[in-house]
Amino acid sequence: MAAEAAKAYYDSLMAGGYGFFVDGVYRSDSIPSSYRDQLVVNAKMYVYELKEEHNGVNDIRIVRSSADSVSKVTNVFLMLCFGDSVNEEIVVPMVEKDGKWLMK
Repeated sequence: MAAEAAKAYYDSLMAGGYGFFVDGVYRSDSIPSSYRDQLVVNAKMYVYELKEEHNGVNDIRIVRSSADSVSKVTNVFLMLCFGDSVNEEIVVPMVEKDGKWLMK
């Protein structure tokens, strides 16, 4: 479930769902709206840079996930497949809060 949630957040980000992506961060509900707005702008800039440097992201794949029972974090490994045929593996730490998986 954590892996599917992480992929959904990144799929949404690449499709322009910047607000959904920011709201998927743990404790995003407790930040000031002005700071949230800055995070949305940062997300837009990140996607823009990926388009400029790598012709965007063509696909996002779940590689694997690893749960840490002590810290209660699940590390999700995603493969970003760029338009210029470069691939990059990223780690997305996920935590569960009230039955919902959020990025840490």
